Amino acid sequence: MAPPPPRQPRQLSLVLTLFLLCFNALFGQAAAQEDEAILTSEIARLNNQSLLWGPYRPNLYFGVRPRIPKALMTGLMWGKVETYTDYQTSLRYTCEQNEGMKGYGWDEYDTRRGGVQSIHDTQNGIDITTSFVKVPGGATGGSWAARVKGRLQEGVPSDRKTAVILYVTQEGLGTLEAAKGDDENGYEGDVTLNGNSAALGDYKLVLTKGKGKHPKSDHKVTEMRGDAHTVVQSLTYQEEFLWQAKGIVFKQLKESVDAFVEKYFDKEDPPPIWQVFQLENRPGAGNVHIIQRVFEGDFEFDILFSSASAGKELSSADLTREIQEATESFGERFSSVFAIKAPFIAEKYEKFGRSMFSNLIGGIGYFFGESVVDRSYAPEYEEDHEGFWEEAAAARARNKPTLEGPYELFTSVPSRPFFPRGFLWDEGFHLIPIADWDIDLAMEIVKSWYNLMDEDGWIAREQILGAEARSKVPEEFQTQYPHYANPPTLFFIVDTFVNRLRNANGTMPAVKEHLSQGFSLSSASIDNVEVGLEYLRRLYPLLRRQFYWFKKTQYGDIKSYDRDAYSSREAYRWRGRTLTHCLTSGLDDYPRPQPPHPGELHVDLMSWVGLMAKSLANVAEVIAPEEVEDYTKVLDGIEHNLDDLHWSEKDGCYCDATIDEFEEHQLVCHKGYISLSPFLTGLLKPDSPKLGKILALIGDEEELWSPYGIRSLSKKDENYGTAENYWRSPIWININYLIITQLHNLATQEGPYQETARDMYQRLRKNVVETIYNSWEETGFAWEQYNPETGKGQRTQHFTGWTSLVVKILAMDDLPEAAPVAPAELQYVKDEL
Repeated sequence: MAPPPPRQPRQLSLVLTLFLLCFNALFGQAAAQEDEAILTSEIARLNNQSLLWGPYRPNLYFGVRPRIPKALMTGLMWGKVETYTDYQTSLRYTCEQNEGMKGYGWDEYDTRRGGVQSIHDTQNGIDITTSFVKVPGGATGGSWAARVKGRLQEGVPSDRKTAVILYVTQEGLGTLEAAKGDDENGYEGDVTLNGNSAALGDYKLVLTKGKGKHPKSDHKVTEMRGDAHTVVQSLTYQEEFLWQAKGIVFKQLKESVDAFVEKYFDKEDPPPIWQVFQLENRPGAGNVHIIQRVFEGDFEFDILFSSASAGKELSSADLTREIQEATESFGERFSSVFAIKAPFIAEKYEKFGRSMFSNLIGGIGYFFGESVVDRSYAPEYEEDHEGFWEEAAAARARNKPTLEGPYELFTSVPSRPFFPRGFLWDEGFHLIPIADWDIDLAMEIVKSWYNLMDEDGWIAREQILGAEARSKVPEEFQTQYPHYANPPTLFFIVDTFVNRLRNANGTMPAVKEHLSQGFSLSSASIDNVEVGLEYLRRLYPLLRRQFYWFKKTQYGDIKSYDRDAYSSREAYRWRGRTLTHCLTSGLDDYPRPQPPHPGELHVDLMSWVGLMAKSLANVAEVIAPEEVEDYTKVLDGIEHNLDDLHWSEKDGCYCDATIDEFEEHQLVCHKGYISLSPFLTGLLKPDSPKLGKILALIGDEEELWSPYGIRSLSKKDENYGTAENYWRSPIWININYLIITQLHNLATQEGPYQETARDMYQRLRKNVVETIYNSWEETGFAWEQYNPETGKGQRTQHFTGWTSLVVKILAMDDLPEAAPVAPAELQYVKDEL
C-alpha cells in the first residue's frame, strides 16, 4: 500500500492557526476569569476593611465595635454628681426616650469615614459632642479614633461635676490589660489598654489626658485615696453578662462606696460627693475595664485605637486632621448626592437634611446572637379553619420556642431608643436614601439580611439577636414564626441596583483588570460591571427562593369559593392575623374584614408579590433570561386579579376581600393606605381609568388628604382614630414617600392624569417636608408618625428610620405649576364616586 501524500504546507498552517485560536480563546477566557476573581476579591477586602469599625451599637448614645462577633467593644457613660442619688438617675448610657434630652444624633456621618454627633442633655446640663473617624489599613482592618467634648449649658454653674466612664469589654479568645498608672491611686496622664485577639491581632487603646479641670478636695480622705484624675477597674465577668454595663458599673460603685463608708466616712465631716462615688483604682487584665474620670466644668479627651498591623499609632493630631477632612468631605458629597430643590433651598433645610440622613446612616449597627423561634409547625398555624386566630393563639401559648443561631446582621434601625434592632420591611425604606449615597453599602446590608434566610426562603420579620436586643422587647413579642411574612421592601433596593448597573454600563463593557485611580468603594460594584453581576448571581437564588416561599405560605384561596378571576393562582392572605391586628402586614391595627376568615384575600399582600415578580423579571433579564417568563406570567395574573378580586367600582378603590354568610366573595373596603397598594407598588398603568379614582381618593380632604400629609385611614371610616389608633389616622412618612414618588412619575410623563398628578405632587411634597421639619425644629427629633389634625410628631421619638426619607423628598424636582384643569378633573371623578 502506498504511503499517503505529505500534508500541504497550507493545510498545516490552517490547522495550526485554528489550534492557536482555540488555545488563545481558552487561555484568554481563563485569564479574564482570573482577573475578575482577583478584582472581586480585592474590592471585597477593601470594602470589609472600610466598614469594619463603626458606632455599630446604635442602642447606645456612643458605642464603638467592629463588624465581627466576639470582639472589642466600647461604650460611653456620663452623668452629673451633685447629690447622692445622681448616679442612679442621671447616668447616661443606652438611648432612652425620657431622659430630658433636647435632641441628640449625628450632625454629619459617613459610614466609611466617620462623623460628628451632638447630644443635648438638659437634665445633666451639658452638651456632649462625639467625633468619630477611622483610618483603614493593615491586615486586620485598620485603626479608629474618637473625640469626646463636654460643654456646660447656659445657666449651669461652672463648677458642675460630671463623671465620665468609658466601658470597655472584649469577648472571645484574646487578652486585654490596662497598663499601670502613675501611682497606685490612679492616672494623671493617658490610660493605655493593650490587647490582642485572633480577628484584630495586637492593638492598643489609649484614653488621652485631654483638657479640662478635675475637682480638688482638701478632705482628709484625699491623703489616703489620693486625687488622681482617672481610675481604672479591670474585672473578669462571664461573657453573657458583659452587655449589662450599667448593672456592672453600679455593682462596682456599690462595692467601692460601701468600702469607702466603712473605712473613711465621717458624718460630722463628709467628703465631697464626687469623691464618695469614685471607684477604687485596680488596673490589670480582664474582659471588662471601667475607666472613670470626674470633671469640673467643660472637658475634652480622645480615644485612640491603633492596630499593630497598620504600622503606625494614631495621635490626637491625626484625629484632628481626620475630623476636619471627614467634615469637608461629607459637606461636599451631601450637596452633590442630595441636591436640595426649591422651595427648600434655605440653609435651614440643608442642615435639616444633613441631620436626617446622618442619623439614618449613623444608626447602622452590627448585631450578633441567638433568635427565639417557634418551629413546631403546629397544624393550627395553617390557619385554614374559621376561628383560626383563637386556635393559633392557643398553640402559641402551648408551644415552647427555642433559641436558634447565633446569627449576625448588619442593618440600620428604625429608632435608637425604642427599636434598636433590625425590622425587615423597615429596612427596604431605610436603604432607599442610603443606596443613593453608597450603593455598595446598601447591597452589603441586603446581603446580610439574605444571609439570614432559612432553607425554605423565610426571613424573620424582626431580628432580636442576643440577650441585649431581647432586653428591649416584651417577651410576648420575641418569638418569630416561620410562616409569618413581612412586606418584601428589599426588592426596592435590588431594583435600584439592577437599574444603576444597566445605566452605568450600557452594553456591559469588559471587566477591568485593575482598580482605577479614581476608584470609589461606594460604587465599586456599579463601576466594575463583573463585580456587580457576580453579586447578582449569588443573590438571585435567594431572591427566587423567597418569592416562592411567599407563594407557598401566603397563598389565598380562590378555588374553594368559586371566585371569578383571570388567574386561579394569584391571590394572597397574610398569615398571623388576630381579631384586632395583622402585624405581619406592617400595618398592625389597620382595619381588616371582621371576623377573620380563612377565605380572606389581602390586596396589599398581592401588590407586594406583584412588586417581587416585577423586580425578579428585571434581575432575570440580566443574568437568567430564560426565567423571565416565569415572573411575567405571575405579574400578568396579579395585574388582572387585582381588578377581578379587589376592585370595588362602588367605592372607587381597591379593597380586601372575605367570604360572606352565603359563602360568596365579598369586598370589605376601608379606604386608606391599603386601598392605594397597587398604586404605591407601581402596578397601575398610567392611563388606567382606575388611576383617576385613586387620585381622587388621595386628594379628597374628607377622605385622606390633610394639610400635613396623607392620612393612613379615611376620615369617613368608622374606625378612624379609634382604639390603638396606630395606622387608623396618623400620617406615616414611608407611605407618603411612595405616594409622592408615584405622583412624580405620573407628572413627568404624558397621560390623562399628568396635570392632576403634578398639582398633587407639588402640594404634597411641600406639606410633608414642612410637617417633619417643623416638629424637628420644635422638639429636636424626627418622629414615628405625625398627627393629621395638628401635624405634630407623635409616638416614638428619634425615629430616624423611614422618616429620613424626607431627604429624598427634599431632593426631588420642583415641577412647574400645573395648568388649572386638575380641580375639574378631580371633581368629575368625585361626581362619579
